[in-house]
Amino acid sequence: MQDGLENLDEDLSGLDTAQWKARIAELAETNGMYQPLGKRHFATFIEQGDTLLVTFETMQGIHNLSDLAQPLGFDLVKNLGWSHMCVVSDGDTWFRDEQIYAFFDQLIDDGFFDEFDNVIFYGAGPCGYAAAAYSVAAPGASVVAVQPQATLEPRMTEWDDRFTEQRRLCFTDRYGYAPDMLDAAERAYVIYDPQERLDAMHASLFARKNVTRLRAMHMGEAVQTRLIEMDMLYHILSMAGSGKLTATAFYKLFRNRRNNSYFLRNLLARLERDDRCYLMALLCRNVTERMRAPRFRRRLTDLEQRAANGEFHLPAKR
Repeated sequence: MQDGLENLDEDLSGLDTAQWKARIAELAETNGMYQPLGKRHFATFIEQGDTLLVTFETMQGIHNLSDLAQPLGFDLVKNLGWSHMCVVSDGDTWFRDEQIYAFFDQLIDDGFFDEFDNVIFYGAGPCGYAAAAYSVAAPGASVVAVQPQATLEPRMTEWDDRFTEQRRLCFTDRYGYAPDMLDAAERAYVIYDPQERLDAMHASLFARKNVTRLRAMHMGEAVQTRLIEMDMLYHILSMAGSGKLTATAFYKLFRNRRNNSYFLRNLLARLERDDRCYLMALLCRNVTERMRAPRFRRRLTDLEQRAANGEFHLPAKR
C-alpha cells in the first residue's frame, strides 16, 4: 500500500460542504489526483493497484450511505488494493455536462484506462445511468448498475414521470443512450426490483447479449441501500473485478435478504395484499424462530386464531 493511504480512514462526517470538498481534494491529491469539473462536479483518483473501480456518486449519497462520509470505493481501495476514480455530482445531474465529456475524452486520449488490467464502472440510479454511459470510454470494462435509467429523453421514456424537470437535460448527444454505450463492455449487470414498474421498464431497455439483468425482488426503490445493509455490495463489486460475478453467485449472496427487515416487511405486505394466509404463517414462523420480530409475532398469533376458527388450514409445526 502506498504511503498516505491510511488517511482514507479519516472521518469526514462532521465537516460542512466546503470543508468536506476541500478535504476530499487534499486526500485525492495526496494519493493520486483531484479534478474540478465545473460548478456541480469533480473527480478524484486514488492510485494503488492494477484494478480500477470507477464510481459515480452524489455528495448527498456519500453522506447518507457512509458513516465516515467517504465515497464507496475508498473501502475497496483499503481492503482490496484497488485504484479508484470517483466522479461526484452535487445533486442528481445524470452527469450530463460537457466538462465531464471532455474529462473522459482526455482520459481516452491519454490511454488512462489501458494502464489497468481490470476496470469496473459502478453507480446506482442516475449514477447507474452514468456508469453505463461512460463505460464506453474503457472498452472491455465490467459494469455494475443498480436501478439505472436508460435515458430521460422524453421521446424514448415519456412513460417515466419521476424526473420531469430533468428532461431539459440533453440525452441525445455524446455518451447519451446508456444501453448503447454498453456495447463495448466485456460484461454488464443491471440490478433492479421488478416490482418497481418504472425501474423494470428501464431495465428492459438494457437487454443486450453482454448484459445480465439481476432481479432483486422486494427491495423497493432504494436497492443500493438494501445491498449495503446486507453486506452484499462490496462482494458484488469484488466478484465483478475478479470476473466471478454470475447470476448464480449473485443469488447465492442474495440469500442474505432472509435477515433483512425491509425485505421481510415487504414480503409480508405482499402476502397480506394477496391474502395468502398459509404462506404468511410459514413466513411468520420462520422469522420469529430466527429473530426478535414483534410485528411477525403478532401476525402469527392472529393467523393461528383464524386457523382455529376454521378459516384456513395452518401448516403443522416441524
